[in-house]
Amino acid sequence: MKITYFVSAGTADPTRASIPLHLAANGSVEVGQEPSIVLGGDAAELLLADNAETLEGVGVPPARELLAKLRDHQVPVFV
Repeated sequence: MKITYFVSAGTADPTRASIPLHLAANGSVEVGQEPSIVLGGDAAELLLADNAETLEGVGVPPARELLAKLRDHQVPVFV
């Protein structure tokens, strides 16, 4: 099954920005789905400087780990 996750939150709300990444990396990838990610609005901030490296939400893995797992599984990310 293919599924697309839309991330709309940016660095101002690290938990809300990380949840779709977490669902894709540790949910969809793990059960064999074909996820993709869309970064819209404030989520585009994740691509600036080292924002993705320092973003850490509450109760979810750091964004750097989630993005690394998505990259390892060749999950497409659209902006």
